[in-house]
Amino acid sequence: MMIETERLYMRELTQADYGALCKILQDEETMYAYEGAFSDVEVQEWLERQMARYHQWGFGLWAVILKETGEMIGQCGLTMQPWKGEEVLEIGYLFQRSCWHNGYALEASKACKKYAFEVLDADTVCSIIRDTNTASQKVAVRTGMAVVDHSIKYYRGVSMPHDRYAVTRG
Repeated sequence: MMIETERLYMRELTQADYGALCKILQDEETMYAYEGAFSDVEVQEWLERQMARYHQWGFGLWAVILKETGEMIGQCGLTMQPWKGEEVLEIGYLFQRSCWHNGYALEASKACKKYAFEVLDADTVCSIIRDTNTASQKVAVRTGMAVVDHSIKYYRGVSMPHDRYAVTRG
């Protein structure tokens, strides 16, 4: 499975992506919405969770590869996430800090939205974003989403307000 855009392609993560994933998940600033960087064990668990999602649903967070260099610069994809007692289809994205402000998250997110509607035949897709994560909020809005709901998530002992941005097929 591969999704291609003008500057990027997305494919399933493999164990060989562990080092590139560490560059993202172990960066303190990149991971501020998660209350800090991940340990080696947490990165491995994250990777294994994505690979399990591919087997369970046929999708998950995918490696985002910059066509120009062949480098993995981030991850973006679709996951099923719990939200107020139900499972919702979510577009998620995390990129290396050095690649921020280049439009890569928006480009990848739009491709995932198209995949959700055209391949998975989804009616709605969303992004669940911490209320302090303004960069991700801007990507969601530019992907065509609007805030539809609010909730509190508890992670690493912290209460975190989150907004659920969503768009329906139209």
